[in-house]
Amino acid sequence: MRLTTKGRFAVTAMIDLALRENSGPVALAAISQRQQISLSYLEQLFGKLRRHELVESTRGPGGGYSLGRKSDAITVADIIVAVDEPIDATGCGGKENCMGEEAGRCITHELWTSLNAKMIEYLDSVSLRKLVDDQLAKGITIEEAPIKRAISSTPVVKPIRITAPNSVFALGNSALTK
Repeated sequence: MRLTTKGRFAVTAMIDLALRENSGPVALAAISQRQQISLSYLEQLFGKLRRHELVESTRGPGGGYSLGRKSDAITVADIIVAVDEPIDATGCGGKENCMGEEAGRCITHELWTSLNAKMIEYLDSVSLRKLVDDQLAKGITIEEAPIKRAISSTPVVKPIRITAPNSVFALGNSALTK
């Protein structure tokens, strides 16, 4: 059994988000840059995480994502299930047809099914808070959140409004209304 990139990237992004949960919403572009994960892929993953209420989104300037519940109430299993990552070591995907439709399941089916149960049990015992604490214990540094300015330092250029007719028809209409 192998956990694909979907599950690994989702857990990595959630750890990144949880590390910065006290700084307000975190932009996916920032997570993308720090973790070297495609922004479009993160958008797909976070859409699924949001539907499972593991994250909340904030729109507008200064917006981004924040945890949907406390980090100690989110498990690795929650994250993996939310992004539709199968946790299955059987060759048949749990359908009990490892040897084909006629022959049924393989002789090691129970072994792999037991392994599945142990993996889910373990992943359900590891909280996002524990993973964050592990990173902090290793000495990871969290950069200061950039200062968000409500007023831009560059002036807003207003478009020039042209009042001249832009066609022969508009010219004719303007002559008739005078």
